Amino acid sequence: MVFFQKHGVNEKDLFRFFSLRNYQFPYHFHRAYELIYLNDGQLSVSIDKKEYTLNKNDLAFVFPNQMHEFKTIDCSDITIVLFSPELIGDFYMNYKGMIPEDNILHLDNIINFNKLDSIYGKKSFLYSLCDMLVNHTSFIPSKQSTKTKVLYKMLLFIEQNYSNDCTLKKAAKYLNYDYPYLSKLFIQQMGMTFTEYLNNYRISQSCYMLKNSNLSVSEIAFNCGYSNLRTFHRNFRKMTNMSPKEYRELD
Repeated sequence: MVFFQKHGVNEKDLFRFFSLRNYQFPYHFHRAYELIYLNDGQLSVSIDKKEYTLNKNDLAFVFPNQMHEFKTIDCSDITIVLFSPELIGDFYMNYKGMIPEDNILHLDNIINFNKLDSIYGKKSFLYSLCDMLVNHTSFIPSKQSTKTKVLYKMLLFIEQNYSNDCTLKKAAKYLNYDYPYLSKLFIQQMGMTFTEYLNNYRISQSCYMLKNSNLSVSEIAFNCGYSNLRTFHRNFRKMTNMSPKEYRELD
């Protein structure tokens, strides 16, 4: 499953939503806009290294190519919405190259995503959020340093290759950069090694598959790049404090 990065690249009318419980996902980015809506619980969200704590009915409005991650605090029930910039074309063109100073909206009413069944309803909903955001915060130019652009290439390489034999050595060769430079840059920018992030990414993908597919644990491990089932179980427990089976059965 391609979880995030490629969304919004080719699908001009993309509007996809799904729910996740007690979930976390490491730093990532994509061309699509993303909404992270908290139905219940608490969630820690980091957007371009700015930390936010979301409570019930809070919504994070993530812009295209903004680096972001989220982690559950105790427990969380969230809805993720991914949609293409073309769905809000006027807003996208007016604020292209800009990002909000504050990505968080505090909503008064509960959102029923199941009622957004027509293109007009979806656009109306999205533009109402755009209006709220414009009235809520100011916007600043999005700045991408050379190091950030290289990091984006590395994260995209992981997204495209995590299910196979994905190593920093192969990434360096593919991107035509020196291995020591990429290793140092990744640690500086992400606060962890390439391998640590890769394991984090793979386990996050496996968590989603455990909750949203009928694949066996061994099939999921293989699909997430683990040829050794014991290694998968060890890394899974290290990150979630439970076994894959316990996670799948968790309400």
